[in-house]
Amino acid sequence: MKQVGETVPQVTFKYRVRTDGHDICFVNKENGGANPFDWKDVTTDDIFKGKRVVVFSLPGAFTPTCSTSQVPGFEEAYEEMKLLGVDEVYVISVNDTFVMRKWMIDQGVKNIKFIPDGTGQFTSEMGALVCKDNLGFGNRSWRYAMVVDNGVIEFMSAEEGMEDNCPTDPYVESTPDKIIEHLVLTSTPH
Repeated sequence: MKQVGETVPQVTFKYRVRTDGHDICFVNKENGGANPFDWKDVTTDDIFKGKRVVVFSLPGAFTPTCSTSQVPGFEEAYEEMKLLGVDEVYVISVNDTFVMRKWMIDQGVKNIKFIPDGTGQFTSEMGALVCKDNLGFGNRSWRYAMVVDNGVIEFMSAEEGMEDNCPTDPYVESTPDKIIEHLVLTSTPH
């Protein structure tokens, strides 16, 4: 896995973004309605360049620990992280943009942003791609959380025991508390 001092991978993420200014669409083309979405390429530079951001990674949208602890925890800690000098907080998963968007709506997320790593390219180049065939998931991300300053990893905290088909799903080292501990020590509060 990439370490402190290394740069994040240079990739292009495929987003599906609304074009009509609304958050939820109740009609679709199959029902004769409009499809107010367009594809948008978002690069690593768009997310990281000139910013200090928190990124946390998890195995999958709608999965138990990710939905009941990890995303809600980072959502709750968002304002504190911002006060400690972070520009944005992102969640990344090896899921496509449709799944990630629906999951964020389902979770009631208002602050953190999602990164759809649908092909797993970013996760693979981070050295965090693991096989989870034992759960029927295929390739997914190992849990980690990091602070990235202008594309360079400033802090990295990954779960222990990274291996393919790991029989456990640890969530100890990649928590919001670990990020906040680091930010308190290193940040100039806003």
